[in-house]
Amino acid sequence: MSMESERERMVSEQLAARGIEDPRVLEAMRAVPRHEFVAPDLRDQAYEDTPLPIGHGQTISQPFMVALMTEALQLRPGERVLEIGTGSGYQAAVLAHMRAEVYTIERLEGLAREAEERMLRLGYRNVHVCCADGNDGWADAGPFDAALLAAAAREIPRQPLHQLRMLGRMVLPIGTDDAQELVRLWRTEEGFREDYLGGCRFVPLIGRHGWQG
Repeated sequence: MSMESERERMVSEQLAARGIEDPRVLEAMRAVPRHEFVAPDLRDQAYEDTPLPIGHGQTISQPFMVALMTEALQLRPGERVLEIGTGSGYQAAVLAHMRAEVYTIERLEGLAREAEERMLRLGYRNVHVCCADGNDGWADAGPFDAALLAAAAREIPRQPLHQLRMLGRMVLPIGTDDAQELVRLWRTEEGFREDYLGGCRFVPLIGRHGWQG
């Protein structure tokens, strides 16, 4: 089966069949070549609904979780998105395909360099990669319309949260290795509103808001 057919099967069986409804999200997941974001010896597993190792103790998230978090952001074309935890760059590429301007931070230099090279090779010119501590956000590139954490934090990183515009939203996993919850926060005039989107499992955020590092 071709990679295109594998992606189509992934979208229909793993995403649409499990409740992902936004047609723009489904189109992005159908278009972005996930097999380009994993090691060559794992490409035959690229469209299975499972995380895969990408080195440095990190993983590429399962396709359903990428789609769920993307849908939860409720993106509009041209919005500025902060991503914390670039990893392989797959989530950033999905956001970029939805015509967002993506500013993505990776603390591990090797992963940041590989992701930046991959973005250039695949033609994602609206993705900007920075090697830094994501707990501090990216103030010079803000304010942001949306933010996404691709690793689990034990508490909400306050600086990225306050780099959101009014009515901006942040989607992130909160918890420890034993129990995590996917949360969406909205910035309002009265403060931050929370929506709980269900259980999840992510690698830990590195640094002061994670439970490692």
